Amino acid sequence: MQNKIIFLTLILLFPCLFVNAQTKDANISFDSEVHDFGKINEADGAVTVNFGFTNTGSLPLMIKQVHASCGCTSPNWSKEPVLPGKKGFVSATYNPKNRPGPFSKTITVVSNATTPNKVLTIRGDVIPKPKSLEDIYRFSMDKIRLKTNHMSFARVVKDQKGTQRVEIVNVSDKPVKVTFNRVPPHLSLSAKPAMLEPGQEGIIEGVYDSRVKDDWGFLVDRVDVMLDGEYKSSNRLTVSATVEEDFASMTAEQKASAPKIAFSENTFEFEEIKQGEKVEHVFTITNNGKSDLIIRKVQASCGCTAVSPEDRVIAAGGSTTMRVIFNSAGKVGKQNKTITIISNDPSHSRTILWVKGTVTQS
Repeated sequence: MQNKIIFLTLILLFPCLFVNAQTKDANISFDSEVHDFGKINEADGAVTVNFGFTNTGSLPLMIKQVHASCGCTSPNWSKEPVLPGKKGFVSATYNPKNRPGPFSKTITVVSNATTPNKVLTIRGDVIPKPKSLEDIYRFSMDKIRLKTNHMSFARVVKDQKGTQRVEIVNVSDKPVKVTFNRVPPHLSLSAKPAMLEPGQEGIIEGVYDSRVKDDWGFLVDRVDVMLDGEYKSSNRLTVSATVEEDFASMTAEQKASAPKIAFSENTFEFEEIKQGEKVEHVFTITNNGKSDLIIRKVQASCGCTAVSPEDRVIAAGGSTTMRVIFNSAGKVGKQNKTITIISNDPSHSRTILWVKGTVTQS
C-alpha cells in the first residue's frame, strides 16, 4: 500500500517537474518590435532608435549576432549577458543620405532565447535635402562645373549622325570662354554660349558623324576642355558611341536573305600553362546564310591576345578560320579574355568568344 502511495505521488509531481525544467531558459521580450521614425530630413543626418527588452526567462540572455537588412542601417546591442529580470537594448541607426522617400528595414536579433531569432522593423519617410549647385553639377573643371564629364551618344547608326549635350555652369566670378582641343574629325563640339558669364548656365553640344569614323562597335574618344585658352590635363571630356548597322529598316525578305554567322565553338579553354608560355587556337567561322558575311571588326579585350581572321568576307555556305594566340607573359591565375566579333548578320551582329585558362608562375 505504501509503495502505491509513493508511486501515485511521483506521477502527480512529474508534470510539475517537467514544466519547471521547461521554463529554465532565457527569454527575450521587446517593449516594441516596430519603430516608425515618421518624416525625417535628409539634411539632419542619421537617426537612431533603441529597442529595449527584458529577459523574462530564468537563465542569462546572450545576444549572439544582430544583422541589418541594408548597409544603410547600423545596429548596436547589449554585449554582456542580461540576467533574468534585467533589461538590455538593441539600437538601429539609419543613414538617410541619398535615400529619399519611404523606407522599411529589418534588424534580425540572434540570441540564446527560447525564440532564437527576433526581427525588428524600422520605417519612415526621408524628405530630400535641397540640392546645391555642386549636387546638380557634380563634376568640377576649375572655373566651370558639369552635370557629367561623359558625353554618351549611346547608339549611332552607321552613316548617320548622333547629337548629344552636356549641361555646364560658370562657377567663377569672371566670364569664361569654353573651347576644345584634340577633337577628332568625326566629332564636333561647341559651347553655347561660347562665353559664359559668372553664374550662367550653358551646354556643350556634340555631333557624332559615323560617316567619317571608319569603325564599328563601342568607341571612345577623350577631348580637352579649354577654359580661356588654357590647357589642364584634368579638364577632359570623355565621348563614347556605339556604331551599329541599321538592321531595323530591313524588310522580312532582306532578313531571310541575310548572312548567318556560326562558330565552331564559343570558348577555347587552354586549362593550365606556365607564365610566359603562349597557346594558340583556331576558330572556324561559317556563313549559314544566303548572302556574303562581312566581318566588320575583331577586337580582343587584352593586348595579350592576338587575333587574325583569314578572310573578312565569307560567301554564302563558306567558311574561314581565325587564329588566336594568347601570350601569358606577365599574367598569373585564372584568365578570362574575350574576342568581340562585329558582322553584318542582323540576328547576331555582335558575338563574344572566350579564351579561358589558368596561368601558373614558372
